Amino acid sequence: MTYLITGGAGYIGSHVVRAMTQAGERVVVLDDLSTGEASRVPEDVPLVIGSTLDGELVGRTIAEHRITGVVHLAAKKQVGESVEKPLHYYRENVHGLTVLLEAVAAAGVRNFLFSSSAAVYGMPDVDLVTEETPCLPMSPYGETKLAGEWLVRAVGKAHGISTACLRYFNVAGAATPELADTGIFNLVPMVFEKLEDGQAPCIFGDAYPTPDGTCIRDYIHVEDLADAHLAAARKLAETSDAGEYGDLTVNIGRGEGVSVREMVDLINEITGRGVAPEVTAPRAGDPARIVASADRIADQLGWKARHDVRDMITSSWQGWRLHRDG
Repeated sequence: MTYLITGGAGYIGSHVVRAMTQAGERVVVLDDLSTGEASRVPEDVPLVIGSTLDGELVGRTIAEHRITGVVHLAAKKQVGESVEKPLHYYRENVHGLTVLLEAVAAAGVRNFLFSSSAAVYGMPDVDLVTEETPCLPMSPYGETKLAGEWLVRAVGKAHGISTACLRYFNVAGAATPELADTGIFNLVPMVFEKLEDGQAPCIFGDAYPTPDGTCIRDYIHVEDLADAHLAAARKLAETSDAGEYGDLTVNIGRGEGVSVREMVDLINEITGRGVAPEVTAPRAGDPARIVASADRIADQLGWKARHDVRDMITSSWQGWRLHRDG
C-alpha cells in the first residue's frame, strides 16, 4: 500500500505520517502549508505542496506515486472562524473533498479514510456519545464535516471504495516535542500562553450542571489518535484485499470526561506555575458535557487509548517550551 496523506504537514497529520511510516507503510504528503510546516515531514517522505482544490495536481500525484489509499486530514478547522467565513469553509472542506474524491474514483483507489470530528454531534444531551447519537452540528465547521461524511460514504458505495470516517474528540499532546501543537486554539496551549504571560487562565463559565460547574470534555492523546488512523487504514486494506466493500464510522476518544477546572489545575501542577484561573462568561454553544463512547472502535479495530491526560499535558508542555525557547 502507498497512502496519500493530505494535511500531513499539520499537527495531527504529521503524527499520522509518523505512525504509518514507523509501521512500515509507504506515504506521500499533500499539504498547501497554510498551517502545516514542511519541517514536520520526514526527509524520506515525498512532500507535494498544493491544495486538494487543485484537481490536476491531485490526479497527477495519485498517478505518479501509485497511490492505493488516501487519508484525508486537510481542512479548515476553527469553529469561530467558520461562523465568520462559511463560504471559505464550505469551499475548502466540502469542495476540496469533492475534487479529491473525483480524482480517487477516477484512479481506482480502493481505500479512503476521512478525518471527521465530534463537532458533527453539536450539543448532545447524553452521558456518552455513541455513533448513533443524532448529528446536529452547530457551526459551519461541524456542518462541513457531516456533509463530508455523507459525501465519502456515497462515493464509496457508488465506486466500491472502502471508507472510514473517524470522529475524534479533543486532541492534545505530542509524540515528540518537535511535533507539538503550536497553535493557540485549544484549551491546553491557551492555558500555556496565559501562564507564560503571567496572566490568569480563563474558564468560560462555572455554573454548568457538572460536579464542579465547568464543562466536561473527552481528551485524546494525538499519538493514540494517529494509531487509530493506522488501525483504520489497515482494516480498510484488509477489506478491499478480500474483494469486499467496507464502511466504518467510529468515535475516537477515551470514554472519560475531564472538567475544564481539572485540566487547568493539572496544567498548573505540571508547569509549576500555580496561577489561579479566572472565571469569565460562558461561551455560546458550549455543551456542558461531551464524552465519547469508545466501544465500537475497540470492537471493530481492537484499538484502545494508551495515554492519560497527564501524558498529554506533559508532552504538550515539552513541545511548547521547545518552540518558545528555540
